[in-house]
Amino acid sequence: MNKIALVARREFLTRVQKKTFLLTTIGLPLIIFGFYAMIIYFSVSAGTTTKIAVTDQANIFNGKIEGKSDISFDFLKNETKASLGTKVEKGEYDSYIFIPAGTDILHTDNIEIVSGKKVGLITRDQIQGIISDQLRESRMLAFNIPKAQLDSAQAGSKLNFTMLNGSNDSDVKAEASMITGYISGFLIYIILFIYGAMVMRGVMEEKVSRIAEVIISSVKPFQLMMGKIFGIGAVGLVQFIIWIVLVFGLQILVGLLFPDILHQMQGQPVQPAGMQAAEAIKNASETPGLMQGLSQINFPMLIGCFVFYFLGGYLLYSSLFAAVGSAVNEDPQDAQSLMLPITMPIIFGIVIMTKAVNDPSSSLAVFGSLFPLTSPIVMMARIAHGVPDPVPYWQLALSMILLIFGFIGTTWVAAKIYRTGILMYGKKVTWKEMWKWAFRKS
Repeated sequence: MNKIALVARREFLTRVQKKTFLLTTIGLPLIIFGFYAMIIYFSVSAGTTTKIAVTDQANIFNGKIEGKSDISFDFLKNETKASLGTKVEKGEYDSYIFIPAGTDILHTDNIEIVSGKKVGLITRDQIQGIISDQLRESRMLAFNIPKAQLDSAQAGSKLNFTMLNGSNDSDVKAEASMITGYISGFLIYIILFIYGAMVMRGVMEEKVSRIAEVIISSVKPFQLMMGKIFGIGAVGLVQFIIWIVLVFGLQILVGLLFPDILHQMQGQPVQPAGMQAAEAIKNASETPGLMQGLSQINFPMLIGCFVFYFLGGYLLYSSLFAAVGSAVNEDPQDAQSLMLPITMPIIFGIVIMTKAVNDPSSSLAVFGSLFPLTSPIVMMARIAHGVPDPVPYWQLALSMILLIFGFIGTTWVAAKIYRTGILMYGKKVTWKEMWKWAFRKS
Protein backbone atom coordinates (compact mmCIF):
# COMPACT_ATOMS: atom_id res chain seq x y z
CA MET A 1 0.00 0.00 0.00
CA ASN A 2 2.93 2.30 0.70
CA LYS A 3 4.28 1.79 -2.81
CA ILE A 4 0.85 2.56 -4.32
CA ALA A 5 0.84 5.82 -2.35
CA LEU A 6 4.34 6.66 -3.61
CA VAL A 7 3.33 6.08 -7.25
CA ALA A 8 0.10 8.07 -6.73
CA ARG A 9 2.05 10.94 -5.15
CA ARG A 10 4.47 10.97 -8.09
CA GLU A 11 1.63 11.02 -10.63
CA PHE A 12 -0.18 13.75 -8.72
CA LEU A 13 2.81 16.06 -8.28
CA THR A 14 4.10 15.50 -11.82
CA ARG A 15 0.82 16.77 -13.29
CA VAL A 16 -0.06 19.45 -10.74
CA GLN A 17 3.35 21.15 -10.99
CA LYS A 18 3.08 21.60 -14.75
CA LYS A 19 2.13 24.99 -16.18
CA THR A 20 -0.50 23.34 -18.33
CA PHE A 21 -2.35 22.27 -15.17
CA LEU A 22 -2.62 25.86 -13.98
CA LEU A 23 -3.64 27.04 -17.43
CA THR A 24 -6.39 24.45 -17.85
CA THR A 25 -7.57 24.57 -14.25
CA ILE A 26 -7.69 28.32 -13.72
CA GLY A 27 -7.46 29.80 -17.19
CA LEU A 28 -10.09 27.62 -18.88
CA PRO A 29 -13.00 28.52 -16.52
CA LEU A 30 -12.02 32.20 -16.71
CA ILE A 31 -11.99 32.10 -20.50
CA ILE A 32 -15.33 30.26 -20.70
CA PHE A 33 -16.94 32.58 -18.16
CA GLY A 34 -15.52 35.61 -19.95
CA PHE A 35 -16.80 34.49 -23.35
CA TYR A 36 -20.21 33.71 -21.86
CA ALA A 37 -20.36 37.13 -20.18
CA MET A 38 -19.36 38.85 -23.42
CA ILE A 39 -22.00 36.98 -25.41
CA ILE A 40 -24.71 37.87 -22.89
CA TYR A 41 -23.54 41.47 -22.64
CA PHE A 42 -23.46 42.11 -26.39
CA SER A 43 -26.71 40.23 -26.99
CA VAL A 44 -28.44 42.37 -24.35
CA SER A 45 -26.79 45.73 -25.04
CA ALA A 46 -26.90 45.36 -28.81
CA GLY A 47 -30.28 43.66 -28.87
CA THR A 48 -32.46 44.90 -31.72
CA THR A 49 -36.22 45.11 -31.94
CA THR A 50 -37.95 43.90 -35.08
CA LYS A 51 -40.26 46.76 -36.11
CA ILE A 52 -43.16 45.87 -38.38
CA ALA A 53 -45.36 48.50 -40.04
CA VAL A 54 -49.00 47.49 -40.47
CA THR A 55 -51.55 49.11 -42.75
CA ASP A 56 -54.88 47.41 -42.08
CA GLN A 57 -57.44 48.91 -44.44
CA ALA A 58 -59.90 46.09 -43.65
CA ASN A 59 -59.56 46.73 -39.90
CA ILE A 60 -59.02 43.04 -39.21
CA PHE A 61 -56.80 43.66 -36.19
CA ASN A 62 -58.82 46.58 -34.82
CA GLY A 63 -55.74 48.78 -34.80
CA LYS A 64 -53.73 46.74 -32.32
CA ILE A 65 -51.43 43.72 -32.28
CA GLU A 66 -49.83 42.72 -28.99
CA GLY A 67 -46.12 42.36 -29.69
CA LYS A 68 -43.19 41.21 -27.57
CA SER A 69 -40.13 42.87 -26.12
CA ASP A 70 -38.17 42.27 -29.34
CA ILE A 71 -41.07 42.50 -31.84
CA SER A 72 -43.27 45.58 -32.23
CA PHE A 73 -46.15 46.45 -34.56
CA ASP A 74 -46.90 50.03 -35.62
CA PHE A 75 -50.23 50.75 -37.35
CA LEU A 76 -49.98 53.35 -40.11
CA LYS A 77 -52.91 54.85 -41.95
CA ASN A 78 -53.13 56.14 -45.53
CA GLU A 79 -50.17 54.08 -46.67
CA THR A 80 -49.70 52.02 -49.82
CA LYS A 81 -47.44 49.09 -50.59
CA ALA A 82 -45.05 51.43 -52.35
CA SER A 83 -44.83 53.87 -49.44
CA LEU A 84 -44.43 51.04 -46.93
CA GLY A 85 -41.69 49.55 -49.09
CA THR A 86 -39.91 52.91 -49.12
CA LYS A 87 -40.00 53.06 -45.31
CA VAL A 88 -38.49 49.57 -45.13
CA GLU A 89 -35.77 50.53 -47.64
CA LYS A 90 -34.88 53.60 -45.55
CA GLY A 91 -34.55 51.43 -42.44
CA GLU A 92 -37.48 52.94 -40.58
CA TYR A 93 -39.03 49.47 -40.34
CA ASP A 94 -37.77 45.93 -40.83
CA SER A 95 -40.95 44.59 -42.46
CA TYR A 96 -44.46 45.62 -43.38
CA ILE A 97 -47.91 44.07 -43.56
CA PHE A 98 -50.48 45.49 -46.01
CA ILE A 99 -54.08 44.30 -45.80
CA PRO A 100 -56.27 45.85 -48.53
CA ALA A 101 -59.83 46.98 -47.97
CA GLY A 102 -62.54 44.41 -48.49
CA THR A 103 -60.50 41.54 -47.05
CA ASP A 104 -62.82 39.01 -45.38
CA ILE A 105 -61.61 38.22 -41.88
CA LEU A 106 -63.30 34.81 -41.91
CA HIS A 107 -61.52 33.75 -45.09
CA THR A 108 -58.12 35.32 -44.53
CA ASP A 109 -55.72 32.41 -44.65
CA ASN A 110 -52.56 34.06 -45.94
CA ILE A 111 -51.05 37.33 -44.74
CA GLU A 112 -47.95 38.53 -46.56
CA ILE A 113 -45.06 40.00 -44.57
CA VAL A 114 -42.57 41.88 -46.76
CA SER A 115 -39.08 42.29 -45.31
CA GLY A 116 -36.03 44.20 -46.36
CA LYS A 117 -33.67 41.54 -45.07
CA LYS A 118 -33.67 37.85 -44.26
CA VAL A 119 -35.80 37.00 -41.22
CA GLY A 120 -34.41 34.37 -38.83
CA LEU A 121 -36.27 31.14 -38.14
CA ILE A 122 -36.93 31.93 -34.47
CA THR A 123 -38.23 35.42 -35.31
CA ARG A 124 -40.44 33.88 -38.01
CA ASP A 125 -42.01 31.50 -35.49
CA GLN A 126 -42.62 34.32 -33.01
CA ILE A 127 -44.29 36.54 -35.61
CA GLN A 128 -46.33 33.60 -36.86
CA GLY A 129 -47.58 32.89 -33.35
CA ILE A 130 -48.47 36.54 -32.65
CA ILE A 131 -50.41 36.97 -35.92
CA SER A 132 -52.21 33.62 -35.55
CA ASP A 133 -53.34 34.41 -32.00
CA GLN A 134 -54.55 37.87 -33.03
CA LEU A 135 -56.45 36.49 -36.04
CA ARG A 136 -58.12 33.86 -33.86
CA GLU A 137 -59.28 36.52 -31.43
CA SER A 138 -60.52 38.79 -34.24
CA ARG A 139 -62.53 35.95 -35.78
CA MET A 140 -64.14 35.13 -32.45
CA LEU A 141 -65.12 38.77 -32.04
CA ALA A 142 -66.55 38.74 -35.56
CA PHE A 143 -69.11 36.21 -34.32
CA ASN A 144 -70.26 38.83 -31.75
CA ILE A 145 -68.79 36.92 -28.81
CA PRO A 146 -68.28 39.33 -25.89
CA LYS A 147 -64.67 40.05 -24.95
CA ALA A 148 -65.20 38.75 -21.41
CA GLN A 149 -66.54 35.42 -22.70
CA LEU A 150 -63.73 35.25 -25.24
CA ASP A 151 -61.09 35.72 -22.54
CA SER A 152 -62.81 33.10 -20.41
CA ALA A 153 -62.93 30.64 -23.30
CA GLN A 154 -59.26 31.19 -24.14
CA ALA A 155 -58.08 30.97 -20.55
CA GLY A 156 -56.17 27.74 -20.02
CA SER A 157 -56.66 25.45 -17.08
CA LYS A 158 -53.68 25.04 -14.77
CA LEU A 159 -53.00 21.47 -13.71
CA ASN A 160 -51.44 20.86 -10.32
CA PHE A 161 -49.48 17.61 -10.07
CA THR A 162 -49.22 16.08 -6.60
CA MET A 163 -47.88 12.80 -5.25
CA LEU A 164 -49.76 10.21 -3.22
CA ASN A 165 -47.90 11.36 -0.12
CA GLY A 166 -49.31 14.85 -0.61
CA SER A 167 -46.12 16.55 -1.82
CA ASN A 168 -46.42 19.06 -4.64
CA ASP A 169 -44.73 18.18 -7.93
CA SER A 170 -44.71 21.61 -9.57
CA ASP A 171 -43.66 22.36 -13.14
CA VAL A 172 -40.78 24.59 -12.03
CA LYS A 173 -39.44 21.83 -9.81
CA ALA A 174 -39.67 19.29 -12.65
CA GLU A 175 -37.85 21.66 -15.03
CA ALA A 176 -35.18 22.51 -12.45
CA SER A 177 -34.66 18.80 -11.71
CA MET A 178 -34.40 18.01 -15.40
CA ILE A 179 -31.80 20.72 -15.99
CA THR A 180 -29.79 19.79 -12.88
CA GLY A 181 -29.89 16.08 -13.72
CA TYR A 182 -28.78 16.67 -17.29
CA ILE A 183 -25.86 18.86 -16.25
CA SER A 184 -24.75 16.42 -13.52
CA GLY A 185 -24.89 13.39 -15.81
CA PHE A 186 -23.15 15.20 -18.63
CA LEU A 187 -20.32 16.29 -16.30
CA ILE A 188 -19.76 12.65 -15.28
CA TYR A 189 -19.76 11.70 -18.97
CA ILE A 190 -17.06 14.28 -19.75
CA ILE A 191 -15.01 13.31 -16.68
CA LEU A 192 -14.96 9.61 -17.60
CA PHE A 193 -13.65 10.38 -21.07
CA ILE A 194 -11.07 13.02 -20.11
CA TYR A 195 -9.46 11.38 -17.10
CA GLY A 196 -9.81 7.83 -18.40
CA ALA A 197 -7.94 8.84 -21.55
CA MET A 198 -5.38 10.62 -19.35
CA VAL A 199 -4.65 7.35 -17.51
CA MET A 200 -4.32 5.48 -20.81
CA ARG A 201 -1.91 8.05 -22.24
CA GLY A 202 0.18 7.98 -19.06
CA VAL A 203 0.54 4.19 -19.27
CA MET A 204 1.32 4.34 -23.00
CA GLU A 205 4.04 6.97 -22.50
CA GLU A 206 5.79 4.93 -19.81
CA LYS A 207 5.60 1.76 -21.86
CA VAL A 208 6.83 3.30 -25.11
CA SER A 209 9.69 5.16 -23.36
CA ARG A 210 10.63 1.95 -21.47
CA ILE A 211 10.35 3.74 -18.11
CA ALA A 212 7.88 1.08 -17.01
CA GLU A 213 10.64 -1.58 -17.14
CA VAL A 214 12.63 0.37 -14.54
CA ILE A 215 9.63 1.03 -12.31
CA ILE A 216 8.48 -2.62 -12.45
CA SER A 217 11.81 -3.65 -10.92
CA SER A 218 10.79 -1.81 -7.72
CA VAL A 219 6.99 -2.19 -7.59
CA LYS A 220 4.53 -4.79 -8.73
CA PRO A 221 2.49 -4.14 -11.91
CA PHE A 222 -0.73 -3.98 -9.86
CA GLN A 223 0.77 -1.40 -7.51
CA LEU A 224 1.95 0.68 -10.46
CA MET A 225 -1.47 0.59 -12.12
CA MET A 226 -3.37 1.48 -8.94
CA GLY A 227 -0.89 4.24 -8.11
CA LYS A 228 -1.41 5.83 -11.52
CA ILE A 229 -5.20 5.56 -11.18
CA PHE A 230 -5.30 7.11 -7.70
CA GLY A 231 -2.79 9.83 -8.58
CA ILE A 232 -4.54 10.98 -11.73
CA GLY A 233 -7.91 10.66 -9.97
CA ALA A 234 -6.66 13.00 -7.24
CA VAL A 235 -5.62 15.48 -9.93
CA GLY A 236 -9.10 15.34 -11.41
CA LEU A 237 -10.78 15.78 -8.03
CA VAL A 238 -8.60 18.78 -7.14
CA GLN A 239 -9.22 20.29 -10.56
CA PHE A 240 -12.96 19.81 -10.24
CA ILE A 241 -13.05 21.40 -6.76
CA ILE A 242 -11.09 24.40 -8.04
CA TRP A 243 -13.56 24.78 -10.92
CA ILE A 244 -16.52 24.79 -8.50
CA VAL A 245 -14.86 27.40 -6.28
CA LEU A 246 -13.98 29.54 -9.30
CA VAL A 247 -17.48 29.40 -10.76
CA PHE A 248 -19.19 30.37 -7.51
CA GLY A 249 -16.51 32.95 -6.74
CA LEU A 250 -16.84 34.59 -10.15
CA GLN A 251 -20.63 34.72 -9.81
CA ILE A 252 -20.36 36.39 -6.41
CA LEU A 253 -17.74 38.85 -7.71
CA VAL A 254 -19.82 39.77 -10.77
CA GLY A 255 -22.92 40.05 -8.58
CA LEU A 256 -21.15 42.55 -6.31
CA LEU A 257 -19.52 44.61 -9.05
CA PHE A 258 -22.13 44.36 -11.83
CA PRO A 259 -25.51 43.33 -10.39
CA ASP A 260 -27.38 44.33 -13.56
CA ILE A 261 -25.18 42.20 -15.78
CA LEU A 262 -25.56 39.17 -13.47
CA HIS A 263 -29.34 39.58 -13.55
CA GLN A 264 -29.24 39.69 -17.35
CA MET A 265 -27.02 36.59 -17.48
CA GLN A 266 -29.39 34.65 -15.25
CA GLY A 267 -32.47 35.75 -17.14
CA GLN A 268 -31.17 35.55 -20.69
CA PRO A 269 -33.15 32.84 -22.50
CA VAL A 270 -31.25 30.06 -24.26
CA GLN A 271 -32.40 29.46 -27.81
CA PRO A 272 -33.64 25.94 -28.52
CA ALA A 273 -31.21 23.69 -30.35
CA GLY A 274 -33.38 20.68 -31.03
CA MET A 275 -32.63 18.99 -27.72
CA GLN A 276 -34.97 18.41 -24.80
CA ALA A 277 -32.48 19.79 -22.33
CA ALA A 278 -31.91 22.98 -24.31
CA GLU A 279 -35.65 23.51 -24.60
CA ALA A 280 -36.07 22.93 -20.88
CA ILE A 281 -33.30 25.41 -20.10
CA LYS A 282 -34.95 27.98 -22.36
CA ASN A 283 -38.35 27.53 -20.73
CA ALA A 284 -36.88 27.54 -17.25
CA SER A 285 -34.85 30.67 -17.88
CA GLU A 286 -38.08 32.48 -18.76
CA THR A 287 -39.84 31.16 -15.67
CA PRO A 288 -39.76 33.49 -12.66
CA GLY A 289 -40.00 30.54 -10.27
CA LEU A 290 -36.83 28.79 -11.44
CA MET A 291 -34.96 29.66 -8.26
CA GLN A 292 -37.90 28.34 -6.27
CA GLY A 293 -37.66 25.05 -8.16
CA LEU A 294 -33.92 24.83 -7.54
CA SER A 295 -34.49 25.45 -3.82
CA GLN A 296 -36.57 22.25 -3.67
CA ILE A 297 -33.66 20.09 -4.87
CA ASN A 298 -31.65 18.33 -2.16
CA PHE A 299 -28.25 19.69 -3.19
CA PRO A 300 -26.27 18.25 -0.23
CA MET A 301 -27.34 14.73 -1.26
CA LEU A 302 -26.83 15.57 -4.93
CA ILE A 303 -23.26 16.79 -4.34
CA GLY A 304 -22.45 13.82 -2.09
CA CYS A 305 -23.73 11.35 -4.68
CA PHE A 306 -21.90 13.24 -7.42
CA VAL A 307 -18.57 12.81 -5.61
CA PHE A 308 -19.27 9.10 -5.06
CA TYR A 309 -20.26 8.40 -8.66
CA PHE A 310 -17.43 10.58 -9.93
CA LEU A 311 -14.90 8.51 -7.98
CA GLY A 312 -16.64 5.18 -8.62
CA GLY A 313 -17.07 5.75 -12.34
CA TYR A 314 -13.55 7.05 -12.71
CA LEU A 315 -11.99 4.13 -10.84
CA LEU A 316 -14.04 1.61 -12.83
CA TYR A 317 -13.24 3.01 -16.27
CA SER A 318 -9.69 4.17 -15.56
CA SER A 319 -8.66 0.58 -14.79
CA LEU A 320 -9.99 -0.49 -18.18
CA PHE A 321 -8.26 2.44 -19.90
CA ALA A 322 -5.04 1.49 -18.12
CA ALA A 323 -5.37 -2.07 -19.40
CA VAL A 324 -5.75 -0.79 -22.96
CA GLY A 325 -2.77 1.53 -22.55
CA SER A 326 -0.59 -1.35 -21.37
CA ALA A 327 -1.42 -3.41 -24.46
CA VAL A 328 -0.69 -0.66 -27.00
CA ASN A 329 2.68 -0.27 -28.66
CA GLU A 330 4.03 2.62 -30.72
CA ASP A 331 1.05 2.83 -33.08
CA PRO A 332 -1.69 5.12 -31.62
CA GLN A 333 -4.28 3.60 -33.95
CA ASP A 334 -4.12 0.40 -31.93
CA ALA A 335 -5.46 2.32 -28.93
CA GLN A 336 -8.43 3.63 -30.92
CA SER A 337 -9.48 0.16 -32.01
CA LEU A 338 -9.12 -1.24 -28.48
CA MET A 339 -11.01 1.67 -26.88
CA LEU A 340 -14.29 0.97 -28.69
CA PRO A 341 -15.63 -1.69 -26.26
CA ILE A 342 -14.85 0.68 -23.35
CA THR A 343 -16.34 3.83 -24.81
CA MET A 344 -19.57 2.20 -26.01
CA PRO A 345 -21.03 1.78 -22.47
CA ILE A 346 -20.23 5.44 -21.75
CA ILE A 347 -22.08 6.48 -24.91
CA PHE A 348 -25.01 4.20 -24.02
CA GLY A 349 -25.05 5.85 -20.60
CA ILE A 350 -25.48 9.34 -22.07
CA VAL A 351 -28.20 8.05 -24.41
CA ILE A 352 -30.12 6.47 -21.51
CA MET A 353 -29.61 9.66 -19.48
CA THR A 354 -31.53 11.71 -22.07
CA LYS A 355 -34.48 9.42 -21.35
CA ALA A 356 -33.95 9.39 -17.59
CA VAL A 357 -34.00 13.18 -17.16
CA ASN A 358 -37.50 13.25 -18.65
CA ASP A 359 -38.84 9.98 -17.21
CA PRO A 360 -36.75 9.00 -14.16
CA SER A 361 -39.08 6.13 -13.18
CA SER A 362 -38.99 4.28 -16.51
CA SER A 363 -37.64 0.74 -16.62
CA LEU A 364 -34.80 1.82 -18.93
CA ALA A 365 -33.76 4.57 -16.51
CA VAL A 366 -33.86 2.14 -13.55
CA PHE A 367 -31.75 -0.41 -15.43
CA GLY A 368 -29.23 2.23 -16.52
CA SER A 369 -28.90 3.54 -12.95
CA LEU A 370 -28.20 0.04 -11.56
CA PHE A 371 -25.87 -1.30 -14.27
CA PRO A 372 -22.33 -0.39 -13.10
CA LEU A 373 -21.04 0.67 -16.52
CA THR A 374 -23.83 3.26 -16.97
CA SER A 375 -24.93 4.03 -13.39
CA PRO A 376 -22.50 6.96 -12.80
CA ILE A 377 -24.17 8.90 -15.61
CA VAL A 378 -27.80 7.75 -15.40
CA MET A 379 -28.20 7.74 -11.61
CA MET A 380 -27.11 11.38 -11.37
CA ALA A 381 -29.91 12.30 -13.76
CA ARG A 382 -32.44 10.44 -11.58
CA ILE A 383 -31.19 11.69 -8.19
CA ALA A 384 -31.86 15.28 -9.24
CA HIS A 385 -35.59 14.46 -9.30
CA GLY A 386 -35.52 13.41 -5.66
CA VAL A 387 -34.86 10.65 -3.14
CA PRO A 388 -36.79 8.56 -2.09
CA ASP A 389 -39.08 9.53 -4.97
CA PRO A 390 -38.56 8.69 -7.78
CA VAL A 391 -35.31 7.01 -6.61
CA PRO A 392 -36.04 4.69 -3.64
CA TYR A 393 -33.31 4.28 -1.06
CA TRP A 394 -32.89 0.61 -1.93
CA GLN A 395 -32.18 1.44 -5.59
CA LEU A 396 -29.62 4.06 -4.59
CA ALA A 397 -27.91 1.66 -2.18
CA LEU A 398 -27.98 -1.20 -4.68
CA SER A 399 -26.54 1.05 -7.39
CA MET A 400 -23.65 2.08 -5.13
CA ILE A 401 -22.94 -1.53 -4.08
CA LEU A 402 -22.98 -2.76 -7.68
CA LEU A 403 -20.65 0.08 -8.69
CA ILE A 404 -18.19 -0.88 -5.95
CA PHE A 405 -18.25 -4.53 -7.01
CA GLY A 406 -17.96 -3.41 -10.64
CA PHE A 407 -14.81 -1.47 -9.78
CA ILE A 408 -13.35 -4.47 -7.95
CA GLY A 409 -14.14 -6.75 -10.90
CA THR A 410 -12.74 -4.46 -13.59
CA THR A 411 -9.64 -3.77 -11.50
CA TRP A 412 -8.99 -7.51 -11.12
CA VAL A 413 -9.36 -8.07 -14.87
CA ALA A 414 -7.36 -4.97 -15.80
CA ALA A 415 -4.55 -5.87 -13.37
CA LYS A 416 -4.00 -9.25 -15.04
CA ILE A 417 -3.98 -7.64 -18.48
CA TYR A 418 -1.69 -4.86 -17.28
CA ARG A 419 0.77 -7.33 -15.76
CA THR A 420 1.36 -9.00 -19.12
CA GLY A 421 0.84 -6.09 -21.51
CA ILE A 422 3.14 -3.55 -19.83
CA LEU A 423 6.23 -5.65 -20.67
CA MET A 424 5.15 -6.91 -24.11
CA TYR A 425 6.59 -5.12 -27.16
CA GLY A 426 6.53 -5.56 -30.92
CA LYS A 427 3.21 -7.39 -31.16
CA LYS A 428 -0.21 -6.09 -32.12
CA VAL A 429 -2.63 -7.13 -29.40
CA THR A 430 -6.34 -7.92 -29.89
CA TRP A 431 -9.16 -8.11 -27.36
CA LYS A 432 -9.22 -11.88 -27.81
CA GLU A 433 -5.64 -12.13 -26.64
CA MET A 434 -6.21 -9.66 -23.79
CA TRP A 435 -9.12 -11.82 -22.66
CA LYS A 436 -6.79 -14.80 -22.48
CA TRP A 437 -4.35 -12.79 -20.35
CA ALA A 438 -7.12 -11.85 -17.94
CA PHE A 439 -8.33 -15.38 -17.24
CA ARG A 440 -5.27 -17.55 -17.56
CA LYS A 441 -3.86 -19.10 -14.42
CA SER A 442 -0.88 -17.43 -12.82
